[in-house]
Amino acid sequence: MLVETFNPFHNLAISSLVASIPILLFLICLTVLKMKGIHAALLNLAVTFFIALIIFQLPFGEAAGSVIQGAAAGVWPIGWIIVMAVWLYKISVASGKFDILRGSIAGISQDQRIQFLLIGFCFNAFLEGAAGFGVPIAICAVLLVSLGFRPLQAAMLCLIANGASGAFGAIGIPVGIIDTFGIQGVTSMDVSMMTALTLPIINFTIPFLLIWLIDGFKGIKEIFPAILITAGVYTVTQAIITVFVGPELADIIPSLLAMGILALFLKKWKPKNIFLLNGKECNFEQHSLGEIVKAWSPFYLLTLFILIWSFPAFNGLFAEGGLLEFTVINFGIPGSSLGVSISLIGATGTAILLAGLTTIATTKGISMGEGFSLFKKTVSEFWIPIIMICAIIGISKLMTYGGMTVTLGEAVATTGNIFPLLSPVLGWIGVFMTGSVVNNNTLFAPIQATAGNVIGTNSSLLLSANTAGGVMAKLISPQSIAIATAAVGETGKEADLTKMTLKYSFGLLIFVSVWTFLLSLFF
Repeated sequence: MLVETFNPFHNLAISSLVASIPILLFLICLTVLKMKGIHAALLNLAVTFFIALIIFQLPFGEAAGSVIQGAAAGVWPIGWIIVMAVWLYKISVASGKFDILRGSIAGISQDQRIQFLLIGFCFNAFLEGAAGFGVPIAICAVLLVSLGFRPLQAAMLCLIANGASGAFGAIGIPVGIIDTFGIQGVTSMDVSMMTALTLPIINFTIPFLLIWLIDGFKGIKEIFPAILITAGVYTVTQAIITVFVGPELADIIPSLLAMGILALFLKKWKPKNIFLLNGKECNFEQHSLGEIVKAWSPFYLLTLFILIWSFPAFNGLFAEGGLLEFTVINFGIPGSSLGVSISLIGATGTAILLAGLTTIATTKGISMGEGFSLFKKTVSEFWIPIIMICAIIGISKLMTYGGMTVTLGEAVATTGNIFPLLSPVLGWIGVFMTGSVVNNNTLFAPIQATAGNVIGTNSSLLLSANTAGGVMAKLISPQSIAIATAAVGETGKEADLTKMTLKYSFGLLIFVSVWTFLLSLFF
């Protein structure tokens, strides 16, 4: 916060109402006015700039610096990650690997409800755990479209499915980062254990919800054993890991285990009725096990490089005094106290770049020249969504440095014993504006912990509620919506996708809020 007060009206209710304008305006623009995402983001950026500058009295230099810092983050690392993820997918298609990969999934089951469980739920959760930052939405939505799902339908389903894994992507950072705040009496392990009281209920429910959205109650009845195995294995395994191991592998191991056990189960069991979206079976050429393993190699490589990039020892190479410190560009923004840091090699997008280059180098079906052409095409397709993301993060920075996020947090925290009911709402607000559960916990974890101490509620419970509530906002966060629509080639239809997912985001948030309040009576 770079302003003298977060309460410019000397009335917290009025100040918080004004501070909430960017959030309300975004929802109105996308749902009521049905504006394109880029137009809504730019309009909101201008309004938020005015509020921060005139009402909260953020100095002009700091306000401009906030926007510049947000734009820089939108391009690097977020935009870089998104472009690289889609580029890797395009390489997979151009090299012929994708057709084999798609056939290997269809070979497990022709039923497209089961195909969704494998891709939209299990593989989605795996990529969230390994990469995060929109990678699972971008890749899984495109995979589903290639199998016959409608573009916006695929995007909506992947966004909802991400609600079962968003708390721990990537590599558990949203929860793991809590250790860096120095909150007395609260560790990331405490919060990880506390999430096991709430997230398993959501995780177990979401696969059933998704199949209901695809094929109603008939679909749930017809493939009930497959849904039960997917939901049960994923939920139980994640709960065990979060309680006894920690957050780092809470998405990766459960998703792989669920996918593997479901595939084995389907060798013995088949649904009586095969569900096909277009009424036609997808016939794919049969391939050997070796060909299938090679076809999945871009995603093995993606996982390998991202895991390497997540190791503390590797990250230490880019720290001050580290061997690769020179690859980190730091510069101050003129006229402000803010700065920008760009890690050229340490960014997750660079790990995906290496996965793409390695795939090209080890595949006969595509050359480096073709790969470069695909890169240019990807950039041309995504420049509008990236500008939108830059604007969204600029809004987030303005709200943070202008004191608006603190205003909202303080307003909610004044509710006393009813605060646990609103604790997840604070997390929802944080992710809606930033698009990141990590950023949300960075903003509001100290406020949640302080409120817990004041009202006598377990602070770890409130921090887990902040995380869980934030995950529910990922379903409709403008940043997530921008990534999803761009990935399926529906840029400009952000309003439609927002309306499709809005009620599920609110519904899950209401459950988390009520459940957190009930838990607070015992903790």
